Amino acid sequence: MFGPTYEQIKTATSQGLESTIEQLFESVPLPEPPLNHFFQDDPLVPVGQSWVDAPYYDDVNARGYRRQSLRAWTMELLNIEGVSIREKLTLFWHNHFAISDVNDANFLYKHISLLRKYATGNFRELVKEVTIDPTMLRFLNGNQNTKNAPNENFARELLELFTIGKGPLVDSGDYTNYTEDDIHEMARILTGWRDVGFFSTNPNVSPGSIFRPFQHDTSPKQLSHRFNNIVIEDMGAQEYAHLIDVIFQQDEVAHFICRKLYRWFIYYVIDDSAEENVIQPMAQLLIDNDYEIRPVLETLLSSAHFFDMLNVGPMIKNPLDFIMSSLKPFQVAFPVALAPRYNGYLRLFSSSVLQQMEYYNAPQVAGWKAYYQEPGYYRTWINATTLPIRMLVTDTIAVNGFPAGDFRIRIEPLSFVETIDNPNDPNALIDEFVRILFPQPITDDQKAALKEVLIPGLPDFEWTVEYNLYLANPDDEELAEAVATKLRQLLQAMLSMPEFYLS
Repeated sequence: MFGPTYEQIKTATSQGLESTIEQLFESVPLPEPPLNHFFQDDPLVPVGQSWVDAPYYDDVNARGYRRQSLRAWTMELLNIEGVSIREKLTLFWHNHFAISDVNDANFLYKHISLLRKYATGNFRELVKEVTIDPTMLRFLNGNQNTKNAPNENFARELLELFTIGKGPLVDSGDYTNYTEDDIHEMARILTGWRDVGFFSTNPNVSPGSIFRPFQHDTSPKQLSHRFNNIVIEDMGAQEYAHLIDVIFQQDEVAHFICRKLYRWFIYYVIDDSAEENVIQPMAQLLIDNDYEIRPVLETLLSSAHFFDMLNVGPMIKNPLDFIMSSLKPFQVAFPVALAPRYNGYLRLFSSSVLQQMEYYNAPQVAGWKAYYQEPGYYRTWINATTLPIRMLVTDTIAVNGFPAGDFRIRIEPLSFVETIDNPNDPNALIDEFVRILFPQPITDDQKAALKEVLIPGLPDFEWTVEYNLYLANPDDEELAEAVATKLRQLLQAMLSMPEFYLS
């Protein structure tokens, strides 16, 4: 998840692994759509109503507010995900089927809803849907792919990034798993599709895709020896789906996606042992289950390998994980009213952009570098630009908060400290904070340094006395603020520690 709350952690511990895994993968309804949160001048969408599938009109500002609404809505879904793996997997697929520079919010909503719908579902069927998804047709020029001018962009990425991967170069134009000739022939198979409804002002034309038979290449297509020299005859609007079935007959598809899942959930290093003992069985399980993702991930997340201490906390959190894990353990409150609530989430979205992870705008067709680029992988998240932003984010959340109208989005330490087992004892308090915020234990010297932040130069009983005085007089604002300030300083220090950056 994107940083469970402390209550969710305790509940999972109580219920046990099997029950928690089952809950993580439970089917839940798709979320309610994003809303017009402030724009008064949209004659088609009143404030408080959803703009999804509503046509545009000739006002550039209408385009902008819908994108803002989509971004705020997306951040809110990460925060209120519940005990569910769906949002984390939606981001996984968003990274896998990366898109950018498609600015119609209606298109993006349709695209992300598709990924969310199939998050734990059938990988092969998801690839079929993405192939004719209007956002993907625009992003990788599928809408320009015609029999008279085949465009190979999508066909190339379908093989290299979305399904089977290149493999080592064997010969000129032969990449082990497919050839350049396959790309050319598959581009011909995919001809004839285009998107409709982009920034449409026509109420009768919603975002979608259509097949144009007159733009489709109806002649036979010959694939290479990598696909058993199969010949695909004209199948009209179903030819693309048949092509996906042909690609998925190659077992390497299962190995390719299982390696990506491994890097997402465990670690970027896949050594010979992990390949043999984890990836190969995962891939076979995926094949045996007809490319259903859920049983494979349930098995991986229940495995001894997943719980090996060497696999606990080796990843540097991506910016969205980092932001949400700064909020969710403390159950940080947001405004109830729509406009300030969305504006608060937009501030968090902006901070993720500054940390170089912008939802709906991946930097490369391969997604974010942290999940594919050797040798740095996750370490690319931390650099001279992003580190100060991360520190500013946690400092702000811990101390002054992000403004959202008259509301401030920040940790309320007095409420949080009441949820832990023994807040009277500074040592027990710090120990419990460590277990909540860090994936691994810290040293005694680090704990001593944190206690010095909480009660600088004072004996332990000073904290006990002061905290109990507050409990006896909770309406004493001066006393409450004194205790809250000490806790804020402690949390600010802990959220700035390198251990907090790990997941």
